[in-house]
Amino acid sequence: MATSLKDPPLLVCFTKPLASITSKIYEIGGGSGTCAKGILDYIMLNAPTRVYNNMTYISVEISPSLAEIQRQTVGEVRTHLSKFRVECRDAADRSGWGDVDQQPCWVIMLEVLDNLPHDLIYSENQVSPWMEVWVGKKHDRETHSELFKPLQDSLITRCVEIMDWEKDHSNQSGSVSMARSIWSKVFPKPRRCWLPTGCLRLLEVLHGVLPKMSLIASDFSYLPDVRIPGERAPLVSTKKNGSSLDYGSYLDAKGDADIFFPTDFWLLERIDHYCSGQLKMHKDNSSKQGKKRRTITLDTSSFMEEFGLPTKTRTRDGYNPLLDDFKNTKFYLSVPTHNIK
Repeated sequence: MATSLKDPPLLVCFTKPLASITSKIYEIGGGSGTCAKGILDYIMLNAPTRVYNNMTYISVEISPSLAEIQRQTVGEVRTHLSKFRVECRDAADRSGWGDVDQQPCWVIMLEVLDNLPHDLIYSENQVSPWMEVWVGKKHDRETHSELFKPLQDSLITRCVEIMDWEKDHSNQSGSVSMARSIWSKVFPKPRRCWLPTGCLRLLEVLHGVLPKMSLIASDFSYLPDVRIPGERAPLVSTKKNGSSLDYGSYLDAKGDADIFFPTDFWLLERIDHYCSGQLKMHKDNSSKQGKKRRTITLDTSSFMEEFGLPTKTRTRDGYNPLLDDFKNTKFYLSVPTHNIK
């Protein structure tokens, strides 16, 4: 099993930029609390005393059992308990956040995006409009099948618009469009695409309630041996007799199957800019001005070299887990600027 990005050797690398900037940190999906404890440990030992004494670390955790484990993990250092609290709720539910907080803060999401809900869309060829994919039972059978319906879900529609933004705003000539249409009729190629609608919903909420947040997100940029078709398709697997079994169709997965989605970091940046108001859709006629943001996506090794202590983790034979592992993961950093678009 792959090492988690929340393991202790990785924590120091992103506590350094947190230690001197803000007194409030949110973590979405904090797991066992290892990340929270590592950050609090680092700030306690390395930041000015006033930073540690005045800070607040809030874990937003949907699982009651994990919330309790986080309290126990962080509570191993008694002084952390006055700075740390767990709010057991769904971070994507706007009602749980209360009033808008205009103060700067950090939001951390490690291995969260790969488990958020996604929606599947389908097109019969390269130029046909996208359709929603629904799942229903076949008549008098226990098996399920896919049904295709016109786009009607507002979240899916917004996600499609964000994904196709560049295509919709390009100055493509009529002759090119006609050539594509002819090509699609002669050589039709059905398209399937998995949309990170759960990510869109979460970022819409976060930008709405924490407009001055700085975001650190890390996740899998690709997953090996994915058998399910479609762009950004998930890895769906289960354990059978002690061995992993990967499914070729999500319709076959029943019971306790694990589902992991790769993160399209280019699309993540687009969604982030859209939710902050920086990226406007062509149908958006609102006068609301968006906040510009500075964003960057880094390979995990580049992130570790910039913010970590790779000289401290190199082994005698030259192997360095901070730089040599996690080849299929990336970090996304997004911070607000003072400029108004």
